[in-house]
Amino acid sequence: MTQTTADRFHALHAGPDVLILPNAWDAASAALMEDAGAAAVATSSAAVAWARGYADGDALPVSALIDVIAGIGRVIKVPLTADIEGGYTDDLTELTETVKAVIGAGAVGINLEDGRRDPDIHARKIETARAAAEAAGVKLFINARTDVYLAGLAQGEAALAETLRRAALYAEAGASGIFVPLPIEEDVLSTLAAATALPLNAMGRPGMPPATRLAALGVRRLSSATGPFRAAYGAILSATKAFLVDGDTTGYAAFARDLPDLNARFG
Repeated sequence: MTQTTADRFHALHAGPDVLILPNAWDAASAALMEDAGAAAVATSSAAVAWARGYADGDALPVSALIDVIAGIGRVIKVPLTADIEGGYTDDLTELTETVKAVIGAGAVGINLEDGRRDPDIHARKIETARAAAEAAGVKLFINARTDVYLAGLAQGEAALAETLRRAALYAEAGASGIFVPLPIEEDVLSTLAAATALPLNAMGRPGMPPATRLAALGVRRLSSATGPFRAAYGAILSATKAFLVDGDTTGYAAFARDLPDLNARFG
């Protein structure tokens, strides 16, 4: 991916429309998302880990992550952003090498989450990621994820205040966007969008307003998170249960009806 691709990815966050961003876990899923019309593709850290047989939560080997990113980068032309959890380390030297490797594999953006870490530590990690990207000559889109709501670190007005405090801290450290998973309430989303200078990323989940409404609220990016992975593997489980009963392949055929010729796609 070139700096032109990175610039294009930054521009997708400028509005007025919401960047609807599906989350892939391998080359095939990313290719199908691009072919479906996605303007950019993201990875889901949980989906990538599960597909490789690891639990979510900084357990995936970095080498496996880089392999997935490189595979996706090889088959798509739209911008790619990689979910790198908390960077898989709190060691800033190790994080520098990971960010350089992620960029080298083809990503022009990253998600970097604070989880339950001290936000000051996370701010230093954002600074480190920004410096690593600048050294690599890429204007990396650093989407700083804060888990105040997702991890239940605070409630109500306190959660809103702490999220905004972290957003300001992360913006100062060099973040390009702020990702706040969990909230779906319009008043919370509009307040978050208005109170931070960073483009706001929301996480798609049942009850989330449609993208047109999110745009009016000031949200600039909507991620699918693990939704595509769960849908695909839920279909596999359902069809396989039917197949194991009496060899019925109707379920497989039904779910595969709209798949393109993948040999042609990758050939």
